[in-house]
Amino acid sequence: MRQPDLLHDIAEQEVAMSKTENRPTRFIALDVHKHYIMAGGVNAGQEVVLKPRKLSLKQYEEWYPKEIKASDAVVIEATSSAWHLYDQLTVHGTTVVVANPLLVKWIGSAPVKTDRHDTLKLARLLASDLVPTVWVPPAPVRALRKLIAQRRRLIRQRTQARNRLQSMLQEHQIEPPAGNLYGGELRGWWVSLELSPVDQLLIQQDLSLLERVAPLIAEVDGLLACESTCEPWASQVPYLIQQSGVGLITAMTLLSAIGDISRFHSPKQLVGYAGLGGRVHDSGQSHHGGGITKQGRRELRTAMVEAAWSAVTHNDHWRAKFTRYARRHGESKAIVAIARQMLVSVWYLWHNRVVDRYSDPLTIARSFWTWAERGDKTMRHGLSCGMG
Repeated sequence: MRQPDLLHDIAEQEVAMSKTENRPTRFIALDVHKHYIMAGGVNAGQEVVLKPRKLSLKQYEEWYPKEIKASDAVVIEATSSAWHLYDQLTVHGTTVVVANPLLVKWIGSAPVKTDRHDTLKLARLLASDLVPTVWVPPAPVRALRKLIAQRRRLIRQRTQARNRLQSMLQEHQIEPPAGNLYGGELRGWWVSLELSPVDQLLIQQDLSLLERVAPLIAEVDGLLACESTCEPWASQVPYLIQQSGVGLITAMTLLSAIGDISRFHSPKQLVGYAGLGGRVHDSGQSHHGGGITKQGRRELRTAMVEAAWSAVTHNDHWRAKFTRYARRHGESKAIVAIARQMLVSVWYLWHNRVVDRYSDPLTIARSFWTWAERGDKTMRHGLSCGMG
């Protein structure tokens, strides 16, 4: 054997030994529920070394520092509390992954399903390196997602109240006056309507709800504007708001949903993550497509559809495409196609740090000016940046 080949073999053996030495000794699964956590684990040979144990949340806080070691590998199924558990364990040097619950259930489907079975099943998948994981967002992304979710809840309450008021007018066949139907200037008109005591009460409560929700939405929008001028967002926002139809709120929604654009090596991956990719059935001689998958982050998909409607209204390039698609497939399918293409454009703008060639330079400059002015106003009003 030649000396270079011998050195190469020795190097490969050293790498293999290093991997073996660094391999976890136990593979522990945490099946998280609302009021308790089921913990169990196996070793590399799939032998049970930690029998499944049901722990209350308080018991778990006392249990994990004593039982889980840095040499262990832990898998947690993605839940609302998964990030808190992830942070707790990674601080102590433990290797932790967060499992995709939909794919885990598909891989480990079995006729017998109990908490104990599920916990050991998850641990064995981890030991076999078969756990489909999800990306763990850093603290700033998690905080931004909470803020975006809060805004979405407030908007939903406002929309529901407006719909109830509109339904009341339709029920009684009342023609409303011109102007902002839900603004304060028409509150007197609403109160003066000659309706039953029950309907009058419902109207007054919905009007009061709208009055209370409006400043709450404005407060959230102010903090989003402030955050957009601070890192890690300030260096990324300009590449998003130059896209036609993407305003500041939409840009922050995209940042919260996507997090790190480098995770997506192609625009196709980003489209799939948003659930805007088409369904495909390709088996044997059968090949046909369907509607979009809708399997992805719903707020990202919704934001892009809303941005698409704005773009086809104000941008000649997207309007021409929408008109052509709508003529062949109808408006509902056409707007989804525009949203998908705009998301592809977002990937190129953000990932490659380039300028949108379909936007007018004056429009881009106006977007930048509005963004900077809005952020400056919110900071002057006392808001400070730095979520997470």
